[in-house]
Amino acid sequence: MIDRYTRPRMKAIWELKHKYEIWLEVELQACAAFERAGQAPRGTAAKIRKKAKINVARIADIERVTKHDVIAFLESLTDSVGPEHRFLHMGLTSSDIVDTSLAIQMTEALDLILEGVEGFLVVLKKQALRHKQTVMVGRSHGIHGEPISFGFKLAIWYEEVGRHVERLRHVRGQIAVGKLSGAMGTFAHQAPDVEEYVCSKLGLTADPVSNQVVQRDRHAAYATALALLAATIEKIATEIRHLQRTEVLEAEEYFSEGQKGSSAMPHKRNPIVSENLCGLARLVRANSLAAMENVALWHERDISHSSVERVIMPDSTILVDYMLSKVTDLIQRLVVYPDRMRRNLELTGGLVYSQRLLLVLVEKGAQRKESYEAVQRNAMASWQGAGGLQELVNKDPFITRHLTGREIAACFNPKYYLRHLDRIYKRVFRSSRSRHKQRG
Repeated sequence: MIDRYTRPRMKAIWELKHKYEIWLEVELQACAAFERAGQAPRGTAAKIRKKAKINVARIADIERVTKHDVIAFLESLTDSVGPEHRFLHMGLTSSDIVDTSLAIQMTEALDLILEGVEGFLVVLKKQALRHKQTVMVGRSHGIHGEPISFGFKLAIWYEEVGRHVERLRHVRGQIAVGKLSGAMGTFAHQAPDVEEYVCSKLGLTADPVSNQVVQRDRHAAYATALALLAATIEKIATEIRHLQRTEVLEAEEYFSEGQKGSSAMPHKRNPIVSENLCGLARLVRANSLAAMENVALWHERDISHSSVERVIMPDSTILVDYMLSKVTDLIQRLVVYPDRMRRNLELTGGLVYSQRLLLVLVEKGAQRKESYEAVQRNAMASWQGAGGLQELVNKDPFITRHLTGREIAACFNPKYYLRHLDRIYKRVFRSSRSRHKQRG
């Protein structure tokens, strides 16, 4: 399913041909460094670049014999490169090429994901502003709490997604490192100058110290950052699923003309996008755990991490890219029902205003314990069907001794709960501008 919807740019990053193109570029830049060090004749890298041809099928044929992908890649180049082939890979080890190239693929993928996150932020902000005053009930434990606005909920999501931008940019710096330090990482056969030159040409930082591989805590941080982003998307999708339940129906996914919800029940309109997103988040989370398992390798390296990364890095980046596309469309086209939100807010007959009533009683000089008991007594009676809370408290001698009818009525105004939204929005969207300046 995912492959059909993967953006072409993300899919291309992980195609074999692109990987081999990066491998060749690393080798060519290393060859140029050899020239600078007097280890290869001037112009060698240019000659190889002009003649080198990547043949994916040929590499696969050779690998079936060698059982080693880098050797198969290098051997395949002899067909097109000719005598200059001997200046490739001098004093290097396979992981010099593989890890440096993987860093490039991972940064390319992350840059696309960051584009998707920025696009998602635009949609979240637009909807947060649109629904700033759309009153709804806030819930804790799934139970009605106090009035909020739907825009307030969206502003929370916006701020959280903004933190992912910072997190992803930080992890990009951690993963954008290369190494050409040789078999044990000691530069036994090539000087550190080669590594520094190649990394600078490739837009990477030279790893300050490595053994045969770049240490996998970097890759685990990368996979974990993606998992955290997926978890936020899951959180948003879970909320949409709850809001779309028939008993709630305060918002629902866009249902297109001709769409079907069930093979058996023609009336069904299901939150399938949100459910898909929740399921896919589990995969991205599982992949982050696999990345953590890769941190511990035997001595200077083994290859237990290699097979794992060939799966989890393409899969996690492709999945998150897809999830961002779907959740952005989901929020942009979300159908919101303000009237239903208002109706649900009033469903409990004013019980959601109990704290406001309690606090006003205390402000008027009543003791908190007695005030709490009085409000709770009337709230419990309302739960049991004796009437709305406002109606009941207007008849309560303790409460009416402290509050007038007008003061009681003021406690039941939902706008009171939104009076600081302007301040909150300034905090959220001003901090977002600061983040943009820092990133710029």
